[in-house]
Amino acid sequence: MTMKRRVVVTGLGVVTSLSCSVNDLFDRVVAGESGIHGLRIFDCSKFKVTFAGDLYDWSPTDYIPHKELKRIDRFTSFALVAGTDAVQDCGIDFSQEDSFRCGVVLGSGIGGLKEIETQVERLLFKGPDRVSALTIPKLMLNAAGGAISIKYGMRGPNYTVATACASATNAIGDALKSIQYDDADVMITGGTEAAITPMGISAFANMRALSERNDEPTLASRPFDLDRDGFVMSEGAGILVLEELEHAKARGANIYCEVLGFGASGDAGHITQPDEEGVGAARAMTSALRDASISPDEVDYINAHGTSTPLGDKAETQAIKSVYGDHAYQLSVSSTKSQLGHSLGASGGIELVLSVKALQRSLVPPTINLNTPDPACDLDYTPNQAKERQLRAAMSNSFGFGGHNASVIVGALR
Repeated sequence: MTMKRRVVVTGLGVVTSLSCSVNDLFDRVVAGESGIHGLRIFDCSKFKVTFAGDLYDWSPTDYIPHKELKRIDRFTSFALVAGTDAVQDCGIDFSQEDSFRCGVVLGSGIGGLKEIETQVERLLFKGPDRVSALTIPKLMLNAAGGAISIKYGMRGPNYTVATACASATNAIGDALKSIQYDDADVMITGGTEAAITPMGISAFANMRALSERNDEPTLASRPFDLDRDGFVMSEGAGILVLEELEHAKARGANIYCEVLGFGASGDAGHITQPDEEGVGAARAMTSALRDASISPDEVDYINAHGTSTPLGDKAETQAIKSVYGDHAYQLSVSSTKSQLGHSLGASGGIELVLSVKALQRSLVPPTINLNTPDPACDLDYTPNQAKERQLRAAMSNSFGFGGHNASVIVGALR
């Protein structure tokens, strides 16, 4: 049997509506600040939902030349900026690496939705000859991963995962396995999403998935609270550099933590609603623990999927209790979606970045807006105040429409 190689995190990068600096983002999340506000990137005055976590002042021109920006969709620009920061953070020089041992696996749930809307409008109102020749390379889900691989000359494993809100975590799991089983030494991974568009907001609102607290945007995302009424849309990217342990040591890399294990499952139930008992979610967590070869009581923190939906938060709570037993009540749990909203296919990448920082800083981020506990959600969700705690291992959960479940575990390097 082939021994799995050990994998570590050596670089982090983020783009979010609260901050685009990893350290600043973690500080603001810990302080309980919110990145949710009145929607500004398009006129939403006629919409049911008029708020989100949009990057209304986004300008990546320090990273991407204007000419190139015109050739890529917004979700690709998010990935390029967060990816560039992650590579700079890890200090690697890809020109000195074997290009076939370096790869990219990203996740995105929707891809270039803005480009789709723009070009459909052109087709309908200006005719087929006015549809841009760049339409397909801008909207395709794999554009972001392709752009990163081209920038750094990475010829190793390169593909994109689309499992709705589990996309980034599934991508991270695949990147982990690429290194564990010797297909690569370095992988750029995570997720990116830019689905805050007229179609994106109206579609989610019409299926009654979104909170409608239009008068209280910063209070709208309230995971595990009795008064939660839906999730809050956001956008951005969370990118990590994963590296084989000995490879990282040989080049003197700064090592944040070790990626210990990954698990995934399917609900095989409803296309949008989670299994009420969280059976599939529990299986993903159990598989991650098994892959990590650790016992449940070695995990101290869970960055929950915690979207602020009535069914989802309850199902995840049930799943955690079924996996962790009595230890579930000793865990620190929180949902950083309370500060950042839900960035769909990017959320797992952003949340793993925050989990890595929580490990490094021995500090559990709070779940803000948790003022009226739901009796069905009876774990320690770190309400409203961050908590100092030595963390041996942290789990990050992501669950997506379609019944996709994914969990990843990181821990202090031993």
